[in-house]
Amino acid sequence: MPIALLALTLSAFAIGTTEFVIVGLVPTIAQDLGVTLPSAGLLVSLYALGVAVGAPILTALTGRWNRKWVLLSLMSLFIIGNVLAWMAPNYVSLMTARILTGLAHGVFFSIGSTIATSLVSKDKEGSAIAIMFTGLTVALVTGVPLGTFIGQTFGWRATFLIVAALGIVALIGSALLVPRNLKKSAPATLRQQLEVITHPRLLLVYAMTAVGYGGTFTAFTYLTPILEDVSGFAPGMVSLLLLVYGISVATGNIWGGKLADRLGPTSALYIIFGGLAAILFVLTFAAYNPITAIITLLVWGAFAFGNVPGLQVYVVQLAERYTPHSVDVASGLNIAAFNIGIAGGAWLGGLVVEDMGLMSTPWIGGVIVLTALLLTWFSSTLDNRKPATV
Repeated sequence: MPIALLALTLSAFAIGTTEFVIVGLVPTIAQDLGVTLPSAGLLVSLYALGVAVGAPILTALTGRWNRKWVLLSLMSLFIIGNVLAWMAPNYVSLMTARILTGLAHGVFFSIGSTIATSLVSKDKEGSAIAIMFTGLTVALVTGVPLGTFIGQTFGWRATFLIVAALGIVALIGSALLVPRNLKKSAPATLRQQLEVITHPRLLLVYAMTAVGYGGTFTAFTYLTPILEDVSGFAPGMVSLLLLVYGISVATGNIWGGKLADRLGPTSALYIIFGGLAAILFVLTFAAYNPITAIITLLVWGAFAFGNVPGLQVYVVQLAERYTPHSVDVASGLNIAAFNIGIAGGAWLGGLVVEDMGLMSTPWIGGVIVLTALLLTWFSSTLDNRKPATV
């Protein structure tokens, strides 16, 4: 694999850390800035909104620009956003910095996916995307606890300063390692870009992405209380288990990419969505015993984010077929779908905990993932039809 992928992976790690680390810092920020917990929680929601808006719109607006120049501009915007968060004197300025950083996040993963695939041969596209997204998945479980620890020890502003420093390293790496002459599709007209939002086949993949991740995060959002209150682990042990889970996630992400390369995206998604749903159903019962909880957690990690490469490769393939002038925009919309799924799953999980109890989140998440599996089957069926009937 090209060494330039390492720069993309480091960028993904920094961006993933800044997205999710705020969850662990909400109480600290609320107290320091004198706002309520729900108000501090909006720092998560509006960041996700920045991602969802920035991914398709800014990707479309930068379609005529050189890909490497866009990448370096995004990392610069990311660094500026985190420095502004570090310097933020009040809640409003911190909120502005978060939205700004979210805009960079959204475009990075859409552009980054197409850059990653352009660096390798066609048969290694899934693995290339998997390597880049490993940065995000590792950040979710290792960067976040570390960032939370730093924020609680040295103040929440220190976390954003360190993330900005990571961004500088990633910016330098991208400047040195990513080639200038990256493959870029011809600029799309506004009408062609709108087709990406309205084409039924692409909408189906966005639904697969949002529903699949919605199911995962219905349960994942409440993994810590499940491990503490149901499995009986001490908080210190939970931190260690999350670290091990993160290693499993990273391994599963690479495995998912190789599976997508070998079997094709839809066949890989059958296996991953099916396995993920099964694990969530098993967790409903396994969580009550510490040993079975650990085993289930490790297997869950292997499946949890293994669908990322398959989903990204699949949306790029369909975009190349149906909207060839707007592949980057389609990739960006799929990133927006990921974040809609995460936000929606976390919201639904909260309702489930409130109305049905904590241990209803795994099996309800499993049912939702089965819906994503059904959507995958439907999309695959359409793929196998003759072009005239699509």
